[in-house]
Amino acid sequence: MSKYQLRQQALKVLERIGDNGGFSHLVLDQALSQSDWSSKDEALLTELVYGTLQRKLTLNYYTQYFVKKANKLENWVKWLLYLSFYQMKFLDKVPDHAILHQAVEIAKRRGHSGVAKLVNGVLRSAQRQGFPDLTDITDSIEQIAIETSHPRWLVERWADCYGVEKTVSICQANLQQKPLSIRVNPLKMTREKLQDILLEEGFVLKASPFSKQGLVVEQGNVLKHPLFKEGVFTVQDQSSMLVAEMMDLAEGQIVLDACSAPGGKATHIAEVLHNTGHVYAYDLHNKKAKLVSQKAQQLGLINIRAKGKDARLLADEHKSNSFDRILLDVPCSGLGVIRGKPDIKYTKTADDVQSLALIQYEILDKVSPLLKKDGKLLYSTCTVDPTENEIIINEFLSSHQAFEVDPDFFTELPEFLRESSGVTPYGLQIFPDDFQSDGFFLTRLRYKKE
Repeated sequence: MSKYQLRQQALKVLERIGDNGGFSHLVLDQALSQSDWSSKDEALLTELVYGTLQRKLTLNYYTQYFVKKANKLENWVKWLLYLSFYQMKFLDKVPDHAILHQAVEIAKRRGHSGVAKLVNGVLRSAQRQGFPDLTDITDSIEQIAIETSHPRWLVERWADCYGVEKTVSICQANLQQKPLSIRVNPLKMTREKLQDILLEEGFVLKASPFSKQGLVVEQGNVLKHPLFKEGVFTVQDQSSMLVAEMMDLAEGQIVLDACSAPGGKATHIAEVLHNTGHVYAYDLHNKKAKLVSQKAQQLGLINIRAKGKDARLLADEHKSNSFDRILLDVPCSGLGVIRGKPDIKYTKTADDVQSLALIQYEILDKVSPLLKKDGKLLYSTCTVDPTENEIIINEFLSSHQAFEVDPDFFTELPEFLRESSGVTPYGLQIFPDDFQSDGFFLTRLRYKKE
């Protein structure tokens, strides 16, 4: 594929995500599946799309600096400038003259000579003058927001919760690519065996400290490996793997995963149970519940029953005190997975956080009676907002006096996490800048011992 076609495709993908509300990972996956890309072109397209999205607010600041009436630009022109600025500022391997030439060609074919002239003039000005110094922004919160491309409301919110220094660290981590992590299916192969196979084939990887089944792939595309299609391993973030590890599972147990799709945690639970017991996996939408069934089938798991159902209505399906273990991986703002899904930080609002917190509390309230008296309930989110995490748990415990945070949860954490700054009386908050993993919160509840 020519470099022109590649950048044209990057522009189309950015428009679909930025202007039409597409989810970044889904739109990009679709684009990659529609053409026969070389691994090199695939990597460059991914870099251009994710890099431009990650830095959108910074790139918009540059655009407003060089274009007097930037707000009047057509959206596709704006995205073309963002894409070009990203390459000029943040990618060393692409020479400026090539970036200018391809951008002007796209502008000519997509628009008219006037647009091409504008794009050429703006990019040459940036090349000649260099980009504006962001340290000149006097408002410290605004400066962090522009430099790390996070909305101001989010920077303010995190600064209030965690302090400015931690906020900067989180925001900077969200701009970095994290290594891929995979979970080995113990029903098909040991972690050690798979590690040996992949190392021998030239992959660079190491064992994850989060899970006995986890591997962190630092170099090499394992997703094209035949063992992936055979269900020997699946993709899962390290933080997410901690969920099944912390559920204190034992063979033969009856487990509920109330918000299950796409099924990473449900299948992990089923693997830990060694295909014994039952995992009842529910999701609000039937279509998504089918994804869980498909994933289970690929991995050779026969102890999962997936079905579409609102978690808040599961008392219609099951009697009180039915489950040995319950997982509530509740719908959340996703503010812990920004580096993998950068569009999240531009689409979510403070109101979204508040409305999600109400749903989270309601799910916890409605599902908790389904736990056996000697059972354990694990609550988790992929966000770093206390409103969805510690505050929810505090409110639940205040109004449900029979429950407590399981004290054994803290002693059973992997040793490297026990002294983490994210440990609070309500659970464990993992930040994206802590361990090269997603931001994640989890805790374990039980009935108080009589």
